Formats: sequence, structure tokens, C-alpha cells
Amino acid sequence: MQQYAEESVRKHVGGYLQSQFNQAMHYKKNAPFSSNISRRTIKEILNRSCRQTLRYQRLKEQGATPDEIRRSFRTPHEMTLFTYHGDIDTVMTPIDSIRYYKSFLRSAFVSMDPHTGAVKAYVGDIDYQHFKYDVVMGGRRQVGSTAKPYLYALSLEHGYTPCNIVPCVHHNYGNWSPRGSARGMVTLKWGLQNSNNLVSAYLMSRLVPNDYRQCGIVYMDMLNKFGVCTPRIQPSLALCLGAYEASVREMVCAYTAFANHGIRTAPMFVSRIEDNEGNVIASFQPRMNEVISVESANKMLVLLQGVVDGGTASRLRYKYHMEGEICGKTGTTNKNSDAWFMGFTPQLVTGIWVGGEDRDIHFDHTSIGQGATTALPVWAYFMQRVYADKRLGYNQGTKFAIPAKFNPCETADTINVNGIQEEYF
Repeated sequence: MQQYAEESVRKHVGGYLQSQFNQAMHYKKNAPFSSNISRRTIKEILNRSCRQTLRYQRLKEQGATPDEIRRSFRTPHEMTLFTYHGDIDTVMTPIDSIRYYKSFLRSAFVSMDPHTGAVKAYVGDIDYQHFKYDVVMGGRRQVGSTAKPYLYALSLEHGYTPCNIVPCVHHNYGNWSPRGSARGMVTLKWGLQNSNNLVSAYLMSRLVPNDYRQCGIVYMDMLNKFGVCTPRIQPSLALCLGAYEASVREMVCAYTAFANHGIRTAPMFVSRIEDNEGNVIASFQPRMNEVISVESANKMLVLLQGVVDGGTASRLRYKYHMEGEICGKTGTTNKNSDAWFMGFTPQLVTGIWVGGEDRDIHFDHTSIGQGATTALPVWAYFMQRVYADKRLGYNQGTKFAIPAKFNPCETADTINVNGIQEEYF
């Protein structure tokens, strides 16, 4: 599975996306950076990257002056560079090599068992030899629409169902007016299926009516239960659209709650430690905590299957011909800086992020920069290989453990549901 994960990342990111990105950047003077930023900003980014290198740190320790350090970074040196076709030896200035490495799109991938926490595959970046920064654990990027399931889960906990009718209309929430396509009255299922921002903004505003800051606090409390850290986040309605950062590890762990009856499972990298004679010195069990009720988790499965069966992740069906029960959520941040896909089956929860090392390195067009195009195919390639390898024991016919008589539109009697009766704005 580890091999399949690495090959899937390399196939899509290295074999397709990188050539598309290079072609898009070929005639742009700021390449690989966006044309919308100034030369001064680019210089600041490159200078910051220089200060993070071992070369800079060693020169500082040796007492080199700022001018001497600048000369060193502008003096050509022999070096070995990474390419997807094999390493090459060349002569280049260190500052140019930094810019060269920034031209590569980066990726992070984790797949784990939602019931045991066992990590099955882990790709920290596109190539360990040349990119040793672990994006999975250390990288924090904006999550975009992959944040919406947390809001929908919270709404279900407040009494909504996938069948409730809500307004999908433009509205001003204080000084914030979310953008999106207005559709009148729609179901919650439609809202998540199409990742509509207007529906998300409405649901967020109803958490604590007439107190938008408190809505943000309630949402942040739920994020913390899901294991998404929010130490520097200011509470606001815009959080519902994913205007905050998280790591791939946090996101994958959070999504285990949807696949595991509302119980979040932390990743487990080591199950036991033995000595050289096979005696068990220590054994470990997964750490779990309840995030949402079983009923809400089952309803989230209905919502997230809708995203795959007829929503933003539907290309899994018509393009990659994936079968069986699949849940998923795409995510794309402003200017296509971050592309995500969170996908899971009854047996595996997997998360993929794709983007540039800096947020100013991205595709200009959403058609190729969105999560459905940039990150989702990696999941498809990985799962195709996993299902094809019968030794692994994964089967497309495996179903989510939802009771046969489960009605996703049914509401518990103990919960007061506003639903369709409430006044809209």
C-alpha cells in the first residue's frame, strides 16, 4: 500500500500536473510565482528561503557578513538537482536552485484504518531524497471546502437532517457577504453535494442566531473535538468555508469520525515493540474520542456519499469508474493555492493535499487547480491499485455499517428542529 501511494502521487503530480504547471508558467516572468504578486514580494520569499538553508546557517556560524552571504548565494556551484526523469549534475547559483525547487508542485498523502488507527500509507512529499520536509505532519495549509462536513455534522447535532430545506440565497452577514450560486430553497444534501457557500453560510449563522462571533466559537469547539487545532484562529462566520489551516494528518484523523460511528481515531504508527528475542516490551492501542452521535455520523455518510454519487467528486464514478460505497469531499482555496481531496470507504480514510511550497505558487485556472482535478485523481489511482491487489483484503462490495431501517430524514424527538418552519432572514 505504501508503494501504491508513492506511485499514485508520482503518477498524477509528477506525470501529469507538473508538466501542465510548467507549460502554464513557461512565458510568465514571475514563474513559478503568480503574476499577481510584485517582484518585491518574490524577493522577500526567496530571501526567507535562503535564511532557512544549511548554507546560510553555516555561513552565519562562520561569521560571514551579509554581503559575503549574498555573494555566496549568487556564485555558481556544482550541484545535483532533482528531476522526475532522474537526478542531473549541473552548475547553478544557490539562489537559482531555490527558485528551481519551488517550481515543483508538492503533495502529501495519508491513508489509515478508521477503526484501528493503523496507518497504511504515508507520503510526506513528492520525493524524500530531495524534499525532506514532512508536509503531512508539519505542513499546515488552508483547508477550503473540506471543512464543510464539520459544519454539516454540527448542524445535524443541532437537529437538522439531510432532507431539511434551507435557503440558498445571497445575504449580508454583518460585514461579510459570501459568494456563490443562488438556487432558492434546497436540501442540506444538495448543499454539501455541490459545496455551495451560501448554504454553508446560512447553516453557520443559525448555530447561535444573531450572534455571529458566538457561531464561530461553537464551530471552533467542534473543530477541537475533531482534532483540528485552532490556537490562532479568530471566531467568525467565514470559518465555515475553510478559512483556516490544518495539517493532512489532522484532516484524515478528523474524517475517521464519519467512518467510525462518530468516534475519532488518532493515527497509530507502531502497534508494539519487541526485543531481539521476540518478547513484547510495549504494546499500543488507538486513542479515540466521541465527536458526534452515531445517528449524525450515519447521516453524514449519506451526505458525503452524495458528493461522490452526484456532486463535486462525481468524476470518481464517470471518469475513474470507481464502484462501491464511497464518501468524499473536495476542497479548493482562494486562487487555487491549495487543492484537497478527502475520500473514504468503510475500511480506509485517505487525505491528499496538492499545492506549491508557497501560496503564491499555483495554477491560475480553477479547471485544473481545483481539488477535483488536482488531488482527487491520486485517491482514485491509489484505491484502484488497492482493490486490484486481492492480498490486501479490501473489497469494493464492503458497505458502511448503517442499519437497514435507517431513515436519514428522521429527527430525534428530543431535538427541536427549526427545519422548514423557521423564518429565513
